[in-house]
Amino acid sequence: MLKLSTPPYLQMREISYTFAGWPAVVRNVDWDITRGEFHCLLGRSGCGKTTLLKLAAGLLMPDAGQIRVDGEPVVRPGSQMGFVFQAPTLLEWLTVGENIVLPITLHRAASDADLHKVSQLLSKMGLSAHQNHYPRELSGGQQSRVAIARALISEPDILLMDEPFAALDAITREELQDDLQAICAEHKTSVFFVTHDIAEAVYLADRVAVMDQGMIHHDMPVELPRPRRREMRYGPAFNRICEQLRLAMDCSNKQ
Repeated sequence: MLKLSTPPYLQMREISYTFAGWPAVVRNVDWDITRGEFHCLLGRSGCGKTTLLKLAAGLLMPDAGQIRVDGEPVVRPGSQMGFVFQAPTLLEWLTVGENIVLPITLHRAASDADLHKVSQLLSKMGLSAHQNHYPRELSGGQQSRVAIARALISEPDILLMDEPFAALDAITREELQDDLQAICAEHKTSVFFVTHDIAEAVYLADRVAVMDQGMIHHDMPVELPRPRRREMRYGPAFNRICEQLRLAMDCSNKQ
């Protein structure tokens, strides 16, 4: 019997986008993310990766091509998506708990079930003692954990993440990478993660695509076992994949 392949959850076909008066920022991109997979888009600053993320989110509309999520065309941000940006963008006048539940309270009053989910997310993120604290009382890493918990409170099918750990120190970044992959694996959440850090992409992703000058030049699976462990970062298989991606980035930059 013919085995049918799993249809992509996020599907991009011939996507192009141009800001008025500028050369094309995104050019003829095809890219799929299967449900439950973690995909990283890797590239230098200015290559178009954040613009592609915004197109996938429905924050921008493509000039050409079509984006579908779960088979439906993306015309605006949807409830099935969660967003984590470069800065945590927490509201300073709300407590940690209030920031996390904000996506729900913008539409309705929070229920007991919602508040229970807040407590669960705080526990998973190691923030239970900070529920009633304000953002100014938290470290940068703690603020990033709150931003991730806020994105997860609505139990989205896909997380869209734009270099969320770029401003953090190396140790905190590694800790958050472990937290993120564990939570996403538990909930089978699809992830579209933008980064310029090769090691971060290899550690997190099932697939990595390299973007340069608005186009995807390289797309490869990361064939490392899960769950990923920190000691894996120092092994030959990990470093071989990092080397391949670095070469791909160097080659694309010369084209």
